[in-house]
Amino acid sequence: MPQYIARIALDVPLPKLFDYLADGITARDIGRRVKVPFGRREMVGLLLEITDTPDCPPEKLKRVIAVDRDLPPLAEDVLALFRFCAAYYHYPLGQISLAALPTALRRWQFQLPKQVARYSLTVAGRQALPESLPARAVAQRRMAARLSAGAADSTELSNLCAGAMPLLQTWLNKGWVEILKPEKTPFQDAPPPLLAEQESAFALVVRRLHEFAPFLLHGVTGSGKTEVYLRMVEAVLASGRQALILVPEIGLTPQFTQRVSARFPDTVISVLHSGLAEGERLQRWKQAAEGKARIVLGTRLSLFTPLPELGLIIVDEEHDASFSQQEGLRYSARDLAVFRARQRNIPVVLGSATPSLESWHNANAGRYTLLTLPLRATGAKLPELHLLDTRQQPLDEGLSQPAVKAIGETLARDEQVLVFINRRGYAPVLHCSACAWVAPCPRCSSRLTLHLREQRLRCHHCGHEEKIPPHCPACGNPDISALGHGTQRVEEALARRFPSAKIVRADRDATRRKGSWENMQAQIHAGEANLIIGTQLIAKGHDFPKLTLVIVLDADGALFSLDFRAEERLFAQLMQVAGRAGRADKPGRVLIQTGFPEHPLFTHLVAHEFADFASEQLEVRRKGELPPFSRQAVLRAEAADLDDALAWLQSARALTPAINGVEIFDPVRAPMLKKAGMERAQLWLQSPSRGDLQQLLRDWMPKLYAQTARNIRWHLDVDPAEN
Repeated sequence: MPQYIARIALDVPLPKLFDYLADGITARDIGRRVKVPFGRREMVGLLLEITDTPDCPPEKLKRVIAVDRDLPPLAEDVLALFRFCAAYYHYPLGQISLAALPTALRRWQFQLPKQVARYSLTVAGRQALPESLPARAVAQRRMAARLSAGAADSTELSNLCAGAMPLLQTWLNKGWVEILKPEKTPFQDAPPPLLAEQESAFALVVRRLHEFAPFLLHGVTGSGKTEVYLRMVEAVLASGRQALILVPEIGLTPQFTQRVSARFPDTVISVLHSGLAEGERLQRWKQAAEGKARIVLGTRLSLFTPLPELGLIIVDEEHDASFSQQEGLRYSARDLAVFRARQRNIPVVLGSATPSLESWHNANAGRYTLLTLPLRATGAKLPELHLLDTRQQPLDEGLSQPAVKAIGETLARDEQVLVFINRRGYAPVLHCSACAWVAPCPRCSSRLTLHLREQRLRCHHCGHEEKIPPHCPACGNPDISALGHGTQRVEEALARRFPSAKIVRADRDATRRKGSWENMQAQIHAGEANLIIGTQLIAKGHDFPKLTLVIVLDADGALFSLDFRAEERLFAQLMQVAGRAGRADKPGRVLIQTGFPEHPLFTHLVAHEFADFASEQLEVRRKGELPPFSRQAVLRAEAADLDDALAWLQSARALTPAINGVEIFDPVRAPMLKKAGMERAQLWLQSPSRGDLQQLLRDWMPKLYAQTARNIRWHLDVDPAEN
């Protein structure tokens, strides 16, 4: 009788599966979690294969310790997705497989969370607490103070006090607190009627619900793309299947979830993203994997969620760089969404007002079906865009006089203003006027950003921070000052100019606390805030009916970047933020401050000419043999010393197999040389043929893993999204 061997994927940086004796394990266990010995420790892995041909004698193999049969195994299509990622991105299969699981499942012992309840103080509780608590009961007093501020859920209260649950039960028995019933999302009585273009787009997708069909939905801002998505989801649910909706950022999930919940109030919806508590994410993942959740809405990692009855994938804002992961497995969730749709033989809809040039090229070439929504669904006109030439007028705290005047006039009409500057903090540079010193990051090739309110200097690349020095560290000059503007400085300047304005600053610093971004959105929607200063956090996907004026500050930085995608991204960013204005019954206006008003990018932007801009950019890419007219990969290395990283890359280059049509460049230093204390270099490869490039990488990677890399960290990035 043959001895069967279990091949296990483990979260280790080696491109192989590991063999173990498979006592009592059958092919039906493939896709289950297992616990195995690995060196001197025990690890959680995934069973991916059963074989009777081990790589080494069975007597040298260790045994699988345990198999988790409490959870259903991962389906074959999910395992196939893992294998495709490992093969295409040349990344260890074990690290892909385990990273795709909720964090709780990467440990052997896990516990499904109990149902989260929301507690609120009763009238009796407000009278009794906190006077009845001992003075030393600090944690209990903290919990009582939190409840005095409003309802809170059991998870939050447990974080405030270790004995929260028994204490809450005691307070329930005394009548001091009560459990609130879950709020039901108000049902949207009737969906809005579709415009002819919306109806046509919806009908084309629904006709192909049972086949692989990639669609690019190009709709101007406010054209009702979300309503078209909802109609498609409705059709898929009616066919008895599940829908997966991907959004680029966590900040877009609350508003999107609200609309989906209002349309489908009796449907189980799982919202998945990295901001969830560990147990909450596991619970929602499990609902999706068991088919209980019929709609899954989330950020890029949601793409790997097991969905047994998947019938449609929607990628909203498909152009967004956030769909490309830049740590660990470097992948494009948009591209993998197309692969998964092909794998499941279902349609995939990529939506954007400013599609990526790759998707636009695919639509022009007939690989995707182009769906166009040229009009705003409400009948509102697109906002008027105007350029403010900063060469002709002085700036006061980064603001031109026409911009300040327009803000005042808009606020006087009781309308909302968005001032967009894609730089957080107070100022990007702390500078000495005597010796030209600027505050550097000691760990990166970058400057520290001044955060004046916190009295800190911070690096936005590695997280390093330090106190603001009282004088110049180089020459002793006490007159050091801030150069440039960030959201905090703009907020301060506008607060001085418009003291009666109700200002909200929407950036990553202001939205760190859980629920803070949702509270800001509620304030804006309710009209409690009328002057919004924000970064890209607020640039896309949001619908604020009273917002009629957008001011864009400091938009020129990307015009002369070394990154060949810089202009594409700037155009998309400006078009998206401009689209926040005038989405309801009042006309919108956008003022863009620039020192280069004659630049072709601005010419197309002011005329709302995405197609012409895209055609020009694609022609530049074609002449330069750049993506999408070629395929790229980059081998990146980092070390304490740049020479070591360059030397390792040079030896790696010598190992590349000779394949015609693949151009291999010399190793060079990275555009940002130093990051988090390591110096970085890179080696680029390019080919007009995806197949030729992949063949070279398949032959090359085993040699790289075999090459000594002492004191070197390296990774391969296929289809890199960044230089």
